[in-house]
Amino acid sequence: MIRPLSRTALVLDIVGAFVLFALTVPVSLAFYAPGNLSPIVSDAVGIGILFLAGTLQCGAVAVGRLAPGISLVAAWAGAIAQMAAGLGPLPINLAILGVLYATAAWGSTKVFWAGLGSAFVGGVLASVQIFFVNGLAPAGSIASSIATITLVAVMSILALGAPWLGGFGWRMVLRWRATREAQTLAEAATAEEQERVRIARDMHDIVAHSLAVIIAQSDGARYAAASDPAIATEALGTVSQTARAALSDVRMLLTQLRHRQGDGPQPTIADLDQLFQQVQQAGLEPRVTVDPTPPGEPPAAVQLAVYRIMQEALTNAIRHGAGGVVDVRLSWLADRVEIEVRNAVTDADARPSGGGGHGIVGMRERAQLIGGTLRAEREGVDFVVSGRLPIGSPTEGSTGGEE
Repeated sequence: MIRPLSRTALVLDIVGAFVLFALTVPVSLAFYAPGNLSPIVSDAVGIGILFLAGTLQCGAVAVGRLAPGISLVAAWAGAIAQMAAGLGPLPINLAILGVLYATAAWGSTKVFWAGLGSAFVGGVLASVQIFFVNGLAPAGSIASSIATITLVAVMSILALGAPWLGGFGWRMVLRWRATREAQTLAEAATAEEQERVRIARDMHDIVAHSLAVIIAQSDGARYAAASDPAIATEALGTVSQTARAALSDVRMLLTQLRHRQGDGPQPTIADLDQLFQQVQQAGLEPRVTVDPTPPGEPPAAVQLAVYRIMQEALTNAIRHGAGGVVDVRLSWLADRVEIEVRNAVTDADARPSGGGGHGIVGMRERAQLIGGTLRAEREGVDFVVSGRLPIGSPTEGSTGGEE
């Protein structure tokens, strides 16, 4: 029944209704001079009903936006009192146009259609009032009289229907704005969810890789502590360096969670050498083949995907592999980059063919985000991670993150 409305808007509506009342009521009195107010009631009664009808109809304008349904009822009450007293159309009836606009623009579904019906019924009643109550029936044949009455009725309906159509247009504008706002909020929520997924994926890659290197180096330091303290000291240094690097990366990701201004610096293919060194310090021997080399500067999203897939694949080799050599192959072709990481696994390795935990799922997601594919499965005594990532034009690049 009552819509939420700001105090400023309500005050403006009330002031506007008061101004309308002050302008139309005196003009209505002047339009119907004393002695000619109505063929039904006396002048005093007619003036009183005119003031009552003006108050109801202008009051309906005052609450048109706040309560369109109540506004329509008040306007009809004023119009019925006016017609019952035999008063024809008056300048105060301009208020009805504002009420019909309000019902179409802000009314509920029932009020919306009630406003349309009121425009039709009001137009017909106005023509009947003019010709049969106020004694202005047209002269001439019955056919011409019917035609005249019909024309006046149609014109009255159009006059009342015009503001209703205007309100309907504004209703469509408000609905479009609400739809756009909902769409914007949905897009923002989707972007935030994608950002959380990306940060979670990066967090997994950083923590899993760093912990795998730390565990391998710690075990090596423990075994070498008794026989060769120098090797143990070097391994502990690697542990410290890896932990600090991981801490720095985690802090960067947490900063991105707090501040969404940008993705922050992301690893590129230039950081692969440092990654291979960490793997080597963890006890594996990466045998890297890059053929052909990148034809220019690949897009930043492709570089990040290559780095993270390589990081996760090498982390799996450290955690689940049999040690020794890990074959790494990168082929930078004109339209794509092909990745392959192959390492030996032990018979006790329980990973299913093509399966895996979050790491393998994350690698597949990274490849799919940029339109590529990835396969991770066991081939004989080896576990192979292979993928194809589209490159596009080598000149595109460094314009954004993986999303």
